[in-house]
Amino acid sequence: MTVTRVKKGLIMAVCAFGIAATLQGCPLILLGGAAAGGALIATDRRTVGTQTDDREIQIRAAAQLSSDLPDQAHVDVAVFNRRVLIVGEVPDAGAKELATKIVRNVSNVESIVNELAIRGANPVTGRSNDSFITSKVKSSIVAEKDLSANYFKVVTERGVVYLMGLVTVDEGKRAADIASRVPGVVQVVKAYQYIVPEGAGAPKKPFMETTSADTSGDSTPASPRGNVAAADSGVTTGAIPSDNVSAQPLQQQAPAPIGNAASAQPGNPKAVKSARTTTTLQ
Repeated sequence: MTVTRVKKGLIMAVCAFGIAATLQGCPLILLGGAAAGGALIATDRRTVGTQTDDREIQIRAAAQLSSDLPDQAHVDVAVFNRRVLIVGEVPDAGAKELATKIVRNVSNVESIVNELAIRGANPVTGRSNDSFITSKVKSSIVAEKDLSANYFKVVTERGVVYLMGLVTVDEGKRAADIASRVPGVVQVVKAYQYIVPEGAGAPKKPFMETTSADTSGDSTPASPRGNVAAADSGVTTGAIPSDNVSAQPLQQQAPAPIGNAASAQPGNPKAVKSARTTTTLQ
């Protein structure tokens, strides 16, 4: 992959240290990896145990992918509620399939969403831009009234924003709409796990399907992500009236297209039952 063998050894060492720190209840800081956002325990819909599992899964999965995938691959991992999102670039379909198998062997993984693109690796400049977009999306969600940013995890790859989280259908739609309007975003992909709103009279448990709870007009699959088409430029081909013409600020762009992630695949068979029974909502 894009890291050297020496660096791979360092990743494995960080993996061991990170897991030990997590088990002792110590805060964990990850260096590098996906441009993703975290969540505060105080307002997180995941249990503390699930949050701990998510941190361990991310460390182990990232280390194993770095060790086993081809050197040409560039792969990032994000984890929320034991669901693993894999993004980045791999040289061929075999490497993409191998990534799913590697993650499935990681303990406590309940489901996997593989969004890897078969293409050349994203350059360093592109990754820096992705980090900037992630920060802008997160700050935009924070600024939204009655929408907690801690319900979401934000990941960006090649200008495509991936949204994870335990959210209601309405919360998911609002966050996706906000992200679609951030300058530089070329596409928004939803990889949510939906929950029943409080007071709806239904059990407080998440829908484990990624897309079935949202059947609105923005639920069209967002693939392929490797070559995202530009949004409609809005060019007028007819005559333009001479009066009542107003100029639109250049920084305002048409909302990026919104779609759903690829269908979630099953994770580690031993993790499915325990993951569902330990998921509780506040």
